[in-house]
Amino acid sequence: MHTEAPEPDPAAVKRHHVLYRAMKRRLQPKIRRSDITVTDEHTVRRATKAAALGNAMEWFDFGIYSYLAVTIGKVFFPGGGGTQLLASFTAFAASFLVRPLGGMFFGPLGDRIGRKKILALTMMLMAAGTFCIGLIPSYSAIGLASPVLLLVCRLVQGFSTGGEYGGAATFIAEYAPDKKRGFFGSFLELGTLAGYTGAAALVLLLNTTLGTSTMEDWGWRIPFLVGGPIGLVGLYLRMKLDETPAFQKKAAEHAHGTSDTADEKSEPRLSENVPQKELKTLFAQQWRTLLVCIGLVAAYNVTDYMLLSYMPAYLTSQLGYKDSMELVAAIIAMVAMMLVIQRVGHLNDRFGRKPVLMTGMVGFLVLTVPAFALFQQGSFVAVLIGLLMLGAPLVCLLGTMSATLPALFPTDVRYGGLSIGYNIATSIFGGTAPGVMTFLVNKTGDPLAPAYYASGAALLGIITVACLKETARQPLEGSPPSVSTKEEAEAMARAQGQSPSF
Repeated sequence: MHTEAPEPDPAAVKRHHVLYRAMKRRLQPKIRRSDITVTDEHTVRRATKAAALGNAMEWFDFGIYSYLAVTIGKVFFPGGGGTQLLASFTAFAASFLVRPLGGMFFGPLGDRIGRKKILALTMMLMAAGTFCIGLIPSYSAIGLASPVLLLVCRLVQGFSTGGEYGGAATFIAEYAPDKKRGFFGSFLELGTLAGYTGAAALVLLLNTTLGTSTMEDWGWRIPFLVGGPIGLVGLYLRMKLDETPAFQKKAAEHAHGTSDTADEKSEPRLSENVPQKELKTLFAQQWRTLLVCIGLVAAYNVTDYMLLSYMPAYLTSQLGYKDSMELVAAIIAMVAMMLVIQRVGHLNDRFGRKPVLMTGMVGFLVLTVPAFALFQQGSFVAVLIGLLMLGAPLVCLLGTMSATLPALFPTDVRYGGLSIGYNIATSIFGGTAPGVMTFLVNKTGDPLAPAYYASGAALLGIITVACLKETARQPLEGSPPSVSTKEEAEAMARAQGQSPSF
């Protein structure tokens, strides 16, 4: 005879869970007082500045191309206005196709030999690619070779950028104290906005002083040639820094475990494994985390590239705005975001990454279509209000994402995992966004088509954030705790039942 199992006693179940959690805490190894990293405020700020300047350089380059997309289409490609703009954005998207390759190359390499060296190398390649674009003859001068050379330079930029964001975000995250990682991480995206703003301001100045014909003749070259010296400044700052504390400790543990006679003066490194083996291990062990990273970056990059890269060309080419109205409005919106982004960093340190990210994703889902409806009104005020409406949710993502993404991965695969996940998503969804949006408008004739596309990306972001694990105010996985003061370290040692003296 079948008998039903007795209902479990709720009190017994509760006691079981309490005992399980207590046993789990006992089994977890205690943090030794010597493991706690006490950060130096001056060093953290120097490291943050160097990483953020490199990120500003990257987005200065991409911003120049975006804001000169119409001019570049006329200089490098044959055909009419719509065809030239689409070709220009296609070349823009092509550089993103090699970003995952750059991430797969530079990311694991940064996990083996250190973050600092790879960030210096990516800076050199990025600056060289930008400078060389300014030297390419036009289509009318050398024909088909002109767009081919442009494509080659864009591919060099894309390959180097594959190791830039993941390394810079990792660099700041591993230097910052746990309770201020959101604040210091926000400087990375402050660099993004500064790069875009600088590019927009320079293009606006040149358009105003030189005029359309001179810009198409030779004026467009100036912003690209300026990028070379800026890259050298960023390279100098990065070479002056030490390796991150988290990487140094992990490398020291690896050296101690593999060789008792290791040379203490040698450069820190984690692994001698070949890159192919590291990639197989990463995909086998971190595939779930990679999917979360890809989902977050896909949603965030569609909206990011829509507002910061696509919008000026959309307002000019699709809606017929003139007299650089779109650049003035974009600069005002980006400056407004720069003024509040560090506050967003403070907020996600205090209240958590998930609430701030969810606010940004929901904001894009709700506000994108109304903002695009405002763009159709034909006035500067309407454009500015629409851009500010989109900038509000975007700054929630910008000020939080650079602290969220590095915390997804453990120290020994952080650079590689973040670089690969970030660049796969950016390649598929971010870099293609301007081209896809241009195609949708041309194909459907609906000027609101980009808004529908961005709203779909925001919905993906909401789902991904809901699945995200909260990491605010916690040590990075695989890294010891990092605090701002000796007093914090002593308090943490007391909590572990150890002597607080150092």
